[in-house]
Amino acid sequence: MSTFDLFDGRVDRPPEPIADGAWLLPGFALANASEMLQSISQIALQAPFRHQVTPGGYRMSASMTSCGQLGWVTDRTGYRYSPTDPLTGRPWPDMPGIFDQLARQAADAAGYPHFVPQGCLINRYETGARMSLHQDKDEDRLEAPIVSVSLGAPITFLFGGPNRTDPTARFRLEHGDVVVWGGASRMFFHGVAPLGKRAAHPATGAVRYNLTFRRVR
Repeated sequence: MSTFDLFDGRVDRPPEPIADGAWLLPGFALANASEMLQSISQIALQAPFRHQVTPGGYRMSASMTSCGQLGWVTDRTGYRYSPTDPLTGRPWPDMPGIFDQLARQAADAAGYPHFVPQGCLINRYETGARMSLHQDKDEDRLEAPIVSVSLGAPITFLFGGPNRTDPTARFRLEHGDVVVWGGASRMFFHGVAPLGKRAAHPATGAVRYNLTFRRVR
């Protein structure tokens, strides 16, 4: 099977290499977007979205929740993965089958077969919310890729290099787009610019959801 046998031409934008080991797969999640949005609503009933606080005391502008075996959390004591939701004290909601399937297929399409997502961090961006440049480095399994799914309002994705001061490229992410990175670019800095005042999508209004799938342990 070639790298993009699983990419079946869902949109007229072809897969785009954005760095060594990193790919933008336009529209890869479109066929499953409605079901995934419904699943997000169900997850939020069990584990509500909340604005987490960084160890430095910064309140994150995007609200967050998680599903799967492990959820990513942050507070004044540090960044970590937890099997339970600190807000409810209960295990995180199970990862929906469509989430697991889509994450595995996207990883495979980008050249990372046998990806096993253990957790899905769901970020909810409203007007002005952003994510500053950072590395995903709280995982033990750094050989596994990151799979990032965009749903709803479009946003600008920033992808840099191994150092925070490296130049960053900008990519417009639209409803259903998926970004996968690993290998040589696994530790590259990345983030998103503030969600624009006019950014919207018929399915979500002025809201963008980002689902980030990770193998942790």
